[in-house]
Amino acid sequence: MKRIHCIAIDDEPLALTILTEYVSKVPHLEMTATFTSAGEASLYIQAEKPDILFLDIQMPEIKGTDFIRTLIYKPVIILTTAYSEYALESFNLDAVDYLLKPIPFERFLQAINKAIRLLEPETKKPEPAAKDFIFVKSGYKSIKINLEDIHYFEGSREYVSVFTRDRKYMQLDTLKNLEEQLPAASFIRVHKSYIVNLSHVHSFYGNTLEVDGKEIPVGRAYKENVQKLIDR
Repeated sequence: MKRIHCIAIDDEPLALTILTEYVSKVPHLEMTATFTSAGEASLYIQAEKPDILFLDIQMPEIKGTDFIRTLIYKPVIILTTAYSEYALESFNLDAVDYLLKPIPFERFLQAINKAIRLLEPETKKPEPAAKDFIFVKSGYKSIKINLEDIHYFEGSREYVSVFTRDRKYMQLDTLKNLEEQLPAASFIRVHKSYIVNLSHVHSFYGNTLEVDGKEIPVGRAYKENVQKLIDR
């Protein structure tokens, strides 16, 4: 996990000392700067773009809630204050949390965990491994057929015929539905009525593919894509 850079703004030096000590106890967190002046902090924030800002609400120069509105770049903000009446306003300003002084370390950790969840990029779930087989309904059975054994599919209205080297299976389905389930690297739609397994194509000439002695027409709308795959 990368280092998370924090800064704190508070007109009370003791409050800054406590926050710095708390930050030092959390792995991957680093307090890179503290400020008693909002004006100095504003320049630092725009230049350095810290990850987390601990911001006191009651400061002599400017209220923390007003200071937030001046920021162009906004870190993840955790508000700190001795006054509970600002809670609603703080959440309207998208502060991730609101800490009442004196701040217990346990409560500090809760706020930090919220901030870290916002900073962490969303982890993509691994895509499931592509299946190398399909099930075809034949009578009362569902028969498992390895994709590598399928030579081509032929669609006819609401039925699809599945051709292997020595068998033909028929099931109630559409080519469009099957096309969405098949790996694009191996199977290609060549006609409104045909999908072929490229590994079983013997030749391509004119508007025709030969698959194990079967001549399969290549539709006009599909020919360019077929040619590109053959050339590749």
